[in-house]
Amino acid sequence: MQAASASARDVAAIGITNQRETLVLWDRKTLEPIAPAIVWQDRRTADDCRRLREAGHEQRVREVTGLVLDPYFTATKLAWALKNVDGAATAAAGTVDSWLIARLSEGRDHVTDASNASRTLLFDIGQGAWSEEMAELFGVSLGSLPEVADSSGAIS
Repeated sequence: MQAASASARDVAAIGITNQRETLVLWDRKTLEPIAPAIVWQDRRTADDCRRLREAGHEQRVREVTGLVLDPYFTATKLAWALKNVDGAATAAAGTVDSWLIARLSEGRDHVTDASNASRTLLFDIGQGAWSEEMAELFGVSLGSLPEVADSSGAIS
């Protein structure tokens, strides 16, 4: 936002690249993170993934999301945060792109695109939408997640 306000011209468009599996939780009003981001390398939910695998869920997860059960992806990080981070249940959640867009739009937009959504273990790649089934499996709410929008074009 500082770069846009320092520019002598109106900004017509921006591009965002990000670590697609990193989880950010932020206050919906202030847009400030409520905790440090949980990055893609974080392995704190490895035991949760192992338990889900041992319970026989990996094949269904793979069918719906195209991914394997691994803490690399966002769903188990979000489930962990809901149990361990104060305010997580009412916070906005998403990957870095969705937090940046929320900041750039002053909170008007809480969006991501399918390429980022597909790295969460919560996106049904066949339907092209968030999966209630996966949300239930991981114990998270889809209400905290961003709307899935096209990866190019106007957001608002």
